[in-house]
Amino acid sequence: MRHIFKGKIFMPLLAIALLIASCKKGDTGPAGPPGANGATGATGPTGPQGPQGDPGTANVIYSEWLDVTYTADTVHNGATIDTLGFYADINATKLDSTILANGEMKVYFNFGSAAQPDVVPLPYLDIYSGINITVDFGVQDIFLYSNANASSVTQNGIKLGQYRYILIPGGETARSLKRPDWKDYNAVKAFYGMKD
Repeated sequence: MRHIFKGKIFMPLLAIALLIASCKKGDTGPAGPPGANGATGATGPTGPQGPQGDPGTANVIYSEWLDVTYTADTVHNGATIDTLGFYADINATKLDSTILANGEMKVYFNFGSAAQPDVVPLPYLDIYSGINITVDFGVQDIFLYSNANASSVTQNGIKLGQYRYILIPGGETARSLKRPDWKDYNAVKAFYGMKD
């Protein structure tokens, strides 16, 4: 009798197991239409205040485009006068010892005109023409020296060869601040919000 009882339980369980094992999942049907938009939820609470950002650039000092005239640097050897190079000074009244010690100073030269600028940073060296212009900073003075006469000129009523300086007082001691590419005048102009 015990043997019959086991068979009565075992057979239905075996049938159910075979039925489940033989079932196959069908292909996924197409996506149904999107549901209606729900109501807008309530506004969440205001988050905490973020960290203070980097210092601004409100103290940047920059000149207009300036006309600069070079003077020949000569040596007199008896009756012979040899020209060694050319020099010029730019008066920069706001260039003080604090900026010299802690700030940033840059000078740019515009080979082109205001309408069609071709701006390079100084010092400048052109390996093809051999022209170089160096810059030296002192209190209220920017000294330029060149192996060619790099004076500003006016041709057909258009100014060419003008100079501009930028002075940036030091506001923070060593920390990682984003800086523009100093060799790209347009990047510097955009970074500091300078006007033409």
